[in-house]
Amino acid sequence: MQQSWTARPKSDQPQWLERRIEFETYPATRDFLERLNDLCEAEQRFPDISFGRTYVNLTLRPFGDAETVGDDELVFAGAIDTLLEPLPAPSPIASPD
Repeated sequence: MQQSWTARPKSDQPQWLERRIEFETYPATRDFLERLNDLCEAEQRFPDISFGRTYVNLTLRPFGDAETVGDDELVFAGAIDTLLEPLPAPSPIASPD
């Protein structure tokens, strides 16, 4: 069961966002973590991460001096969510004529 992002400690003035993502296998967990690393490096945003064999816990804190979650965090959370979408199948290799 996938959990959605949860605002903590209160939904009307969240100070951080949390999400637990579960995977069926360790390779799937590792693949997600590698893609998350690429996104974090590109965006220069680094969530708190804890993980086990088949799960990842993420915490997003406000960027900069902000005290509550804002649009920046919501956009970054959405970018993380896109990493969970299935990757497109590789295109077949065309044989030379």
